[in-house]
Amino acid sequence: MLIYLVILKPNVMKLKILILIAGVVVLASCGPSYRVTDQSTVKTDTIGVPSEIKSSFSTQYPTATNVVWSTYDASATPLVDWDLNGWPALGEGAYVATFNLNNDTYYAWYGANSDWVGTAYTLNDYKSLPPAINTMLNDKFPGYTISSVNREMKKDQMAYELQLKNGDSKTKLLVDDNGNIIKQKTVDK
Repeated sequence: MLIYLVILKPNVMKLKILILIAGVVVLASCGPSYRVTDQSTVKTDTIGVPSEIKSSFSTQYPTATNVVWSTYDASATPLVDWDLNGWPALGEGAYVATFNLNNDTYYAWYGANSDWVGTAYTLNDYKSLPPAINTMLNDKFPGYTISSVNREMKKDQMAYELQLKNGDSKTKLLVDDNGNIIKQKTVDK
């Protein structure tokens, strides 16, 4: 019996050490698949964002934090209705920066030619909409409620993209600060 315990004990110990090593390896491989940085650290660019784009971004948004770069993917574009706002179509070689600014999460798009296309963020406090927009909504869309609001900026325009709902009826509006409707479309149910 003593011989059995002496032989068994080293094998159990080896098994425990092997399980511990396997656990450490699994935990070490669970890190993020992208690099999150802020302006106070050296940015590591693993996807090859051109220096012209990064320079333009840093000039535009010097206080941005938690900047994450990714290649543009039309199927994963949050916030912006590209048809509604008239932004140019992006393709291969375009990039998106997701970042924090003034306690909001922003998205900035850059084309393959390194030009800034636009920036957007979700406006969570609808009461902060300009009074002219609220007046226009009350006059032209009585009974509708706001489902979402995005603030969108591009070179020659700053606008709000509003999603409105009244029962089964849904409408999207692109409006300027003065409450003028730039573009409107009905959303299919």
